[in-house]
Amino acid sequence: MSGDHSPDTALALAEKLSAEFAQHAAKTDEAAAFPAGNVQRLRETGLLGLLVPSSYGGMGLGLAELSQVARVLGGGCASTAMIWAMHCQQVATLVRHGDERLLRRVLPRVASGDCLLASITTEAGKGGHLLSGLAALEEDGDGHVLRRDAPVVTAGLEADAYLITMRTRPDSPPSDVSLAFVPREDAEVSFRSGWETLGMRGTASVGLTLRTRVSGEQLVNGPGGFPPVAVATLIPVGHLAWCSVWLGVAQGAFRHVVGLLRDPKVRSARDRSELAAHHLARARLKLDTAAAFLQACLDEYVELDARTSAGEGRFSDVAFQLHINGLKVQVSETAFAVVDELVSIGGLRHGYTRSPGNPLERAFRDLRAASLMYANDRLLVANGQLALLDREIRLPGTAGADGTTAFFARTGRDA
Repeated sequence: MSGDHSPDTALALAEKLSAEFAQHAAKTDEAAAFPAGNVQRLRETGLLGLLVPSSYGGMGLGLAELSQVARVLGGGCASTAMIWAMHCQQVATLVRHGDERLLRRVLPRVASGDCLLASITTEAGKGGHLLSGLAALEEDGDGHVLRRDAPVVTAGLEADAYLITMRTRPDSPPSDVSLAFVPREDAEVSFRSGWETLGMRGTASVGLTLRTRVSGEQLVNGPGGFPPVAVATLIPVGHLAWCSVWLGVAQGAFRHVVGLLRDPKVRSARDRSELAAHHLARARLKLDTAAAFLQACLDEYVELDARTSAGEGRFSDVAFQLHINGLKVQVSETAFAVVDELVSIGGLRHGYTRSPGNPLERAFRDLRAASLMYANDRLLVANGQLALLDREIRLPGTAGADGTTAFFARTGRDA
C-alpha cells in the first residue's frame, strides 16, 4: 500500500477500524463466525503489511507499533485482533529468517493484503511441545512431501498461506524440526474438526489436514532450522503480540465500565460507592502494572535484537527467557482478573448480563482462553527451573555485573 506509513497514521487507522469491529463483535461471537468483513478491512488498509519492510511495499513499522495496534484492535474485537496478531507473528518470522527468494515471492503479497498467514505448530500426540515434531518431511527428488494433521489452526480455512512445523526427516529425532512455508493454492487442505468454544469464537481455529510438496527455499532458516527461529522470533514476538491483544480487550472493558459509572442514566448510589471506587482502582492498577511489564519486555527484546555480536544464542539468555515467559503468564492472568473485577462493579444488571451492548461477559469468556494458549502451567514449570540458573535475579531494566541491561549479562549457560 502506498501513502503515509508513520506510526501515528497506523494507530489512527487502527482506532478507526476498532470502532468498526466493535459494532460486529457480538454477532461474530454469537455465530462463532470468522470475521470476514473485518479481515477484509485489514487487507485493504494495508495493516496486514505492518511489519513488512517498505522495500517490499509494506508499512515498514516495528514491534512497538505492532503492540500498540494490537491493543487498539483488541478493544474492538478480540477474535479479529488475535487473527491479526498471529498473522504478524508469522510475518516477523519470515522477514527475519526467510530466504531472499522466498521473501521476494511472499512479502509483496502480504503488503498488498493478498496473503493472510496462519501458523500450524499443534500436533496430536506431542502435548504442546513447540520445539518438537512428529510428522516428518519425506524426500521426493529435489523437494519434500509434506503430510500434516493439525488439531487447531487459527483462521485455518481462511488463510492464504501457512508456516508449518515438521520433523526434518523420517529418521530424525523429534527435536530436529523444520519450518515450511506453504501457500494455500499449492496444498490439498481438508477440514478435520470444528471450533465451538466458550470464547474467542471468531478465530475459526479449526482442525485441518494438509498435503503438499515443498522446495528447499520454502524451509525457513533451512532444514532443521526451526528451534533458533522459535527462540529468537516466533515465541517472543508471539508473546508480545498476544499480550497486547489481551491487554487491549481488558482496556476496552475498563473503558466501558468507566462510561457506565459516568453516565447519570445508568449509575446508582451503589455505583458511586467507595466499594465501587475500590474495585475500579484495583482494576486500573492491574492494567497499569501489566502494561508496564509489557513495555519493559518489549524494550528489552528490541535492545537484545539490536545486539548481533552474541549471535542467535543471545536469545536463550536465562533472564530473558524468564521475562518473556513470565510476561505471557502475568498478562494472561491479569487481563482476565481485571474483567472479573469489572463484572463485580457492574453487578448482575450491568456486569453479568449478556447483551450486544455489554462487552463484559464476552471479554470474560474471551480472556479465559488466554492462560490456555500455550498453557501457563507449562511456562511456570519452565520458569521455575530457569529461576534456579539466574543467580543474579536480573529483573527487567536492571544492570548485570558488566553494566549491560538485564539479560545481556551472560551466565555462560543457555536455557
